[in-house]
Amino acid sequence: MKVIICGAGQVGTTIARHLSMEGNDVTVIDASPEAARRADESYDVRGMAGFASHPDTLRAAGAEEADLLIAVTRSDEVNLVACLVGQALFQVKRRIARLRHHGYLQPNWQGAQAAERALVDVVISPEVEVARGIARRLRTPGAFDMAPLSDGRLQLLGIHCEGGGCPMAGQALGALRREAAERGFSIVAILREGAARMPRDEERIAPGDDVYVVARPERADAVVAAFGHREEEARRVVIVGGGNVGLHLAQMLRRDALVSLKVIEHDPTRAALVAEALGPGSVVLSGDALDRELLDEANIGAVDTVIAVTNDDETNIFVSVLAKRAGCGRAITLVNKSSYAPVVDELGIDAVVSPSSITIASILRHVRRGAVGQVFPLGDGMVEVLELRALAGSRLVSAPLGELDLPKGVLVAALLRDGEARLPDPATRIQPGDEVIAVVAQAAREAAEALIALPGSEPGAGR
Repeated sequence: MKVIICGAGQVGTTIARHLSMEGNDVTVIDASPEAARRADESYDVRGMAGFASHPDTLRAAGAEEADLLIAVTRSDEVNLVACLVGQALFQVKRRIARLRHHGYLQPNWQGAQAAERALVDVVISPEVEVARGIARRLRTPGAFDMAPLSDGRLQLLGIHCEGGGCPMAGQALGALRREAAERGFSIVAILREGAARMPRDEERIAPGDDVYVVARPERADAVVAAFGHREEEARRVVIVGGGNVGLHLAQMLRRDALVSLKVIEHDPTRAALVAEALGPGSVVLSGDALDRELLDEANIGAVDTVIAVTNDDETNIFVSVLAKRAGCGRAITLVNKSSYAPVVDELGIDAVVSPSSITIASILRHVRRGAVGQVFPLGDGMVEVLELRALAGSRLVSAPLGELDLPKGVLVAALLRDGEARLPDPATRIQPGDEVIAVVAQAAREAAEALIALPGSEPGAGR
């Protein structure tokens, strides 16, 4: 597949790395010659300096033969125009754009949205995606990450293994997997020091590990409890930061009548706008979130969860630490700088939200085609959870799982058949039409695609 990526920032270069590692022909365009050069030298991609919205630049990047254009520059307008030019002049088959400004996303601008859909196949809004991700985490206390699989019939849960309070710590994964199957979940990956890995039977879960599991939604609370987490669903919530993320999240939480919500926003004008958007009965406090008196007014020590989503990483971190020390049950913190992640873990903050990681994962979910559906990168992206469609004639349906001799780095975690979610065992035989949840190490991607490919077709042809 030939891919053009507009923008060589963290999001653009990470997506380029993922797609180039899968054997795709990737060109990265950036207005900065230095950024384009770094992309060219650091990854197996072609870096090119130029303005991504200019027809000549896109032609030089190979837009006439491109299968996919991903526009993730810092400018919404450049991203839209790049998609317009790609569609109108070069008939690029598929176009994905990142749009930040809420004005492009308002439901009352239906005409503008219709025009967007004609230009862009998929619009990714980082602020909306981050808000949705946080809202999902609030519904599953104890999980630092949660994503719906198979239209919500299964869930991917990320659960932290606390030092002294995790019953799973020190246990061998081979025995744990058998126990997990009996409890209705499947252990699919371990995140250790930021690196994702496929678990081996002889390996043991260590204190501090982040463990990813697949489970049915009705089993989620029991699964989290099996790892020693006893948190209750948040009913008293304080959101620090009334920007786009904070406002989107507040609007989502306001739909739940059981949630008592307060918002703290530094700018008085923005605070008034947030209060108006949330409507009667909303509580919006204007002031510095690091001011002790304001935190006392918000009764921060008595709330279940504080969510810090200002535009300043340091403010988010300090507010979360102050809230935890005051007695707040849980702190969720938005952090843009990846270098802060190790520090945040040591400060007792319960969950870190990375907008760039969420944006990257959202875009990658829409890149694959054919038998491969949604894709969920874990940690550094070296392990992915895939939704696959089992095809008649593929090797995946040729024998029971125990006889398939699955490639190293490939795990079948669950399947959906006739609308029913199932956790497979070695005797399970995948049937044509089944939706399969597979966990694949990056190094095993080609072998996994050969497993689902039809005889005579090339691996990756379905993307």
